[in-house]
Amino acid sequence: MTSENHGTVKGEPSGVMSPTGSSSQGPPLVASTSKPTQELPDELVQAGWSKCWSKRENRPYYFNRFTNQSLWEMPVLGQHDVISDPLGLNAAPVSADGVAEAGVGNGQRKRRLSEEAAPGTLNSFKKPKVRFCHLLTLNSNVLWSIRTLLYWDLDIQTNAVIKERAPADYLPPHPEIELQRAQLMTKLRQHYHELCSQREGIEPPRESFNRWLLERKVVDKGVDPLLPSECDPVISPSMFREIMNDIPIRLSRIKYKEEARRLLFKYAEAAKKMIESRNATPESRKLVKWNVEDTMSWLRRDHSASKEDYMDRLEHLRKECGPHVTAVAKDSVEGICTKIYHISAEYVRRIRQIHLTLLRDCNISVDGAENAEVQDRLVYCYPLRLGITAPAQPRVELHFENDIACLRYKGEMVKVNRGYFSKLELLYRYSCIDDQRFEKFLSRVWCLIKRYQVMFGSGLNEGTGLQGALPVPVFEALHRLFGVSFECFASPLNSYFKQFCSAFPDIDGFFGSRGPFLSFSPVSGSFEANPPFCEELMDAMVTHFETLLDHSTEPLSFIVFVPDWRDPPTPALTRMEASRFRRHHMIVPAFEHEYRSGSQHICKREEMYYKAVHGTAVFFLQNTAGFNKWEPTPDRLQEFLAAYRVSGRSLASPGASSSASGADP
Repeated sequence: MTSENHGTVKGEPSGVMSPTGSSSQGPPLVASTSKPTQELPDELVQAGWSKCWSKRENRPYYFNRFTNQSLWEMPVLGQHDVISDPLGLNAAPVSADGVAEAGVGNGQRKRRLSEEAAPGTLNSFKKPKVRFCHLLTLNSNVLWSIRTLLYWDLDIQTNAVIKERAPADYLPPHPEIELQRAQLMTKLRQHYHELCSQREGIEPPRESFNRWLLERKVVDKGVDPLLPSECDPVISPSMFREIMNDIPIRLSRIKYKEEARRLLFKYAEAAKKMIESRNATPESRKLVKWNVEDTMSWLRRDHSASKEDYMDRLEHLRKECGPHVTAVAKDSVEGICTKIYHISAEYVRRIRQIHLTLLRDCNISVDGAENAEVQDRLVYCYPLRLGITAPAQPRVELHFENDIACLRYKGEMVKVNRGYFSKLELLYRYSCIDDQRFEKFLSRVWCLIKRYQVMFGSGLNEGTGLQGALPVPVFEALHRLFGVSFECFASPLNSYFKQFCSAFPDIDGFFGSRGPFLSFSPVSGSFEANPPFCEELMDAMVTHFETLLDHSTEPLSFIVFVPDWRDPPTPALTRMEASRFRRHHMIVPAFEHEYRSGSQHICKREEMYYKAVHGTAVFFLQNTAGFNKWEPTPDRLQEFLAAYRVSGRSLASPGASSSASGADP
């Protein structure tokens, strides 16, 4: 088998170029120095180093814009590791030219043209370990303290093996098309808000539109990477269920007795109003009216009731009136779901037509796309490739505001933290094969951030829970103990490994994505799965897991993290608990563990983690070979749980192992 980044597939580049090379978009900007000093060697400049002047210390220092590293002495690349040797005391000796053999990035040796042209060396060089450190000067004697901010490890190679596959036929991304898609998506959200308000008198359930997008893409066979257009059934079970749960009113969490009393009163009034204004049967009208009047009488009569009494009464009223309210609202809610779907399908047709016109204007034929030869062989997984040539990209402006990279196209600005911008540069360097000079880099970063911004909405903290990630210590433990090197549900913005599956293959593939997980069929490897919390998506995920485990005799393992929802239990939970591939199962209690924010690429450092408000169920699904290679032994499980204790909280011990509960056929 081949080395990482699919060195066996034709078209892989033999060398990479720095994003600061010649480009129509210009290089990323850095702060200018206050005092001009002597020029740095070209090798250091290519590696991201610049010489600056410290007004406080009145002396020059060196800053690396790729790693945010600062040094007093001239940096020496090669053997220098900024984590174990921040001062460069053990660095490679300086050559006669004044610097050690320098490289592109942190610790990567610069490749010569003769090496780039040599056959059989595709992607064989060592990739740099990406660590972002903030160095603080303690005193004038150059005492340093290092605080490591490591949210990913792009140095880990994959153990995921797949069959070689042909390039995908998605249309290549373009900022103009992404701008059109964003505008139409905003209109679609507005339509949804208006329909819920006008037809049912409610606000759209929080995150229901986002979960609708996730659920629709499970069954969608359309051509747009974001908007659904060919789904069966047309009516979304997810959207229908969430709207129904908020009819006649939304039931919020209750903390105090007065809130419970007020909610009971509002529910009774809303149920009566709805049943009288809709086309209900006489029997339904009579039953609902009687229950509402009985509740009102009880409220007027009993003023000493406790919060629990009010909640019990509310539950009784919902049980008696709920089926009748649902019956009269059913047609209206189905109409909302159908209307939104058909508007989405029309928007897809419109976007597709604009996209094809743009490609024709660039003399790019979609029908004449070349089909690359694919051999029937196993290779290590590699980023998804597009079979259609990318058009020339328009100019995207880049500037930095403190630690934020700002990218602007036609007045539309997207933002990303400087460290994550550097991460995208590295992922692009590792994964992209059609843009060695980084001429399309900025426009593709703009499209990437805009796509995720549009998908999860513009509300405060909207969508961040659907894109949350595991804490870094948990990823480190998964890799160390169970050989995990791949994320089944991630994005270029929140991934820990450089190999992952994500939602948008047309744009994410340039940054390392292997495509959507439900279309990804590994033969072997160890995987982590933390899906967005959409019931239909999680259920489809379990089906895909069992199909893969059933058809492979190679070591295959999936460690799955899903919410422990028990009221009622989700189909995914029930199926994994009964799966013959389940080797172990544990519950991490609510409020005793953390998730990394879905907006980690733009949020403040203190907002990076948040407590989980629900328990998390962890399942080990493995075939026989995978169980033999990565068995969840008690010692490994204990060390795995210890990874959660970095914040000072102790978690419950794992339950009884079920490693013998299901044998492979």
